[in-house]
Amino acid sequence: MGFHATRLALAFSLLFMAPTQAANGLPDIGTAGVSAMSIEREARFGQAFTRFARANQPVIDDPVLNEYVTDLGLQLLSQADAVRFPFRFLLINDDTINASAFLGGVVQLHTGLFLYAENESELASVIAHEITHVTQRHIARYLEAQSRSTPLTVAGLVGSVALALVSPQAGMAALQTTLGLKMQSAINYTRDNELEADRIGLRLLSNAGFNPDSMASFFQKLADKYQFASTPPPMLLTHPLPTSRIAEARSRAQDYPKSQHPASLDFQLAKARVMVRFQRNSGNELHLFFEQKAKQTNGAWQTDAARYGQALALLKINKEDLARPLLNELASRHRNNIFILDALTDLDNAQDKHQAAITRLQQAQQHLPNNQVVMINLADSMLQAGRYAEAVTLLDNYLRRNPENPLAWELIAQAYRPLSDESAFRQAQAEVAALKGRYDLAVDQMEIAANLSKDSMQRARLGARLVQLRQQQQEWEELRK
Repeated sequence: MGFHATRLALAFSLLFMAPTQAANGLPDIGTAGVSAMSIEREARFGQAFTRFARANQPVIDDPVLNEYVTDLGLQLLSQADAVRFPFRFLLINDDTINASAFLGGVVQLHTGLFLYAENESELASVIAHEITHVTQRHIARYLEAQSRSTPLTVAGLVGSVALALVSPQAGMAALQTTLGLKMQSAINYTRDNELEADRIGLRLLSNAGFNPDSMASFFQKLADKYQFASTPPPMLLTHPLPTSRIAEARSRAQDYPKSQHPASLDFQLAKARVMVRFQRNSGNELHLFFEQKAKQTNGAWQTDAARYGQALALLKINKEDLARPLLNELASRHRNNIFILDALTDLDNAQDKHQAAITRLQQAQQHLPNNQVVMINLADSMLQAGRYAEAVTLLDNYLRRNPENPLAWELIAQAYRPLSDESAFRQAQAEVAALKGRYDLAVDQMEIAANLSKDSMQRARLGARLVQLRQQQQEWEELRK
């Protein structure tokens, strides 16, 4: 029964972490009436969990990969019914094969999925499955089912799952003890959820133009690979794959028109980027790997992806002169591709050619206005060129529309420091800390920012933000407890 306990700990962790009081504006999950949980409250849980994830997991703040994953997720979401709140797609730096869904539109994907999926449709099948867990409100529905039993069971779950997040071994033991005879009903409920997520996720997958056979093919590869493994990957612990489930996915795919989803260059570029930037292999090993792969591949897009990986590996070992012809050739064929724009920016800045990077990115802005990859790279290049005031203007405009981007706040903090605007610097530091769940530091920094401000209106605005942060800190402490 261990893997089912793990399923509950992972999939329902945010909700069961919150034994909070009504005075804090959070739902009392130890009583009946869970089905009345408002969409607004669920969205707040999602926002809180995003910060919890940044504080406790290796969340990747890579604008290129985040843009790719979000675009892929939104493509699938466009085909979903009952999308009640904005979704967040978090990429976790972890080579294990896993994905999970949480309240409030939060979907987590491990980088291991990129390493294992052979094509974009297989990756999309996993995302479609997790999106469905959220849109069907499986967590809230589970709580509604639990509310019909003894409130102590739910209260025990709260404490046990919270403990599991801090100390997995002790938490799992406590969780299993708490569930006791109720475990079988929980098992059946999560099995039903998995089948529903497969069924509706398959519809999203097909309607979004992806290959409907990819869900069953991905399942089958996982099952075959780990059939006799003593330690299966986390995804098989949280998403069991009995033969009947694979057969059903394969059978249901026959109900949809066959789609030959075009080969995705961006998927292959993302896969190469994950390998170079987030695996432990040395730059020399990766360079040789991608150099050999470029010689072996047949399709043009596969060759281009291999050359991109080769260029990133060369940048990693500081061989910029060898990387430039590869990237220039790629840029000539894939103008304004964000993966290649980002790599060229890194190359120019490494060689102190900041103006070349700025000019290229400003030209890209005309085709990709408000794109986070272009904005972040342009701001970073301005910083490295010493154009701090311009970077502040650019980032300030961007953050007004995207206040939950920690990387943008980190960059604007770097820009304010040399401009001797200590109040603004402290404010930016506070926002970074809050987005990463460090509310103690966020409150301290915002308090300093308010005290240092010489403008009365700005001081009042910072004071109001300080009140918000203190309230969030109180809620955060309740979540942690």
